[in-house]
Amino acid sequence: MLDLAIIGGGPAGLSAGLYATRGGLKNVVMFEKGEPGGQITGSSEIENYPGQKNPGESGFDFMSTWWTQCSHFGLVHKWANVVQITQNQDKTFTIKIENGESQIAKAVIVCTGSVPRRAGFVGEDKFFGRGVSTCATCDGFFYKNKEVAVLGGGDTAVEEAIYLANICSKVYLIHRRDEFRAAPVTLEKARKNDKIEFITSATINEAYGDNAGLNGLILNTKDGERDLKVPGVFTFVGLDVNNGILKQDDGLFLCEMDSNGQVKVDLKMRTNVPGLFAAGDLRIDAPKQVISAAGDGAVAALSALNYIENLH
Repeated sequence: MLDLAIIGGGPAGLSAGLYATRGGLKNVVMFEKGEPGGQITGSSEIENYPGQKNPGESGFDFMSTWWTQCSHFGLVHKWANVVQITQNQDKTFTIKIENGESQIAKAVIVCTGSVPRRAGFVGEDKFFGRGVSTCATCDGFFYKNKEVAVLGGGDTAVEEAIYLANICSKVYLIHRRDEFRAAPVTLEKARKNDKIEFITSATINEAYGDNAGLNGLILNTKDGERDLKVPGVFTFVGLDVNNGILKQDDGLFLCEMDSNGQVKVDLKMRTNVPGLFAAGDLRIDAPKQVISAAGDGAVAALSALNYIENLH
């Protein structure tokens, strides 16, 4: 039996693993279906994490050293896709894996994070992967010296527009409002970039193209309809949490959730189910920042340590 199972290998999961193993737990496994690092590895630039030696480095480079540190204290990474967590009569938890295997754990920290939300315009699904993308770092190179569009008004959208301006000939930054949620310093940097054109009070009505991929976007703007002929659009309109593994066979969730499907936790990252903790983007009121997720993971691990120590 595992002392602690950690589901997810992003900043929250890795921090939880570090604090749990360094805190004395000997049998801690982090379940992650891919390389540790999480969603932030797809970010083109990080410059707001305290103590960074290289502000502005990519998310992939930033996260590359975390696993080495965590594994030093005994954290085990199991390459597995967890499909469900259930609680047993003796209050332990069963971790069910996609291949049919399962493992038992005394406590669980869920750090499954979130995924980019779809914007909902006509043609988005049809051209996803063929002109519609949610990762500038992954796909920006395909549009070298071409014009592209970015949809969104938060930090991620503006940061990725700046990143794409280094590759593409022009970037249209489309936002449904006149005001942006992005940090003023980031916004100012974008406004000073001659290759970025702001299109505000506008939405994408439709993406169109052919068998080869996207050809353009039909926008609804304050000045009427606009046909924006671009081969690529990058959408950054928020995140949806990955809560599926907490859903039980009867359709209910293992623990209390809010109306948006986020896990309700207290300040110690405890759910209403003893022994079950949640950290990072999955929990209520998450700022969805790397530093916050890392802090959540540490708090959850300390809470799990206390829980396990007090088991009779």
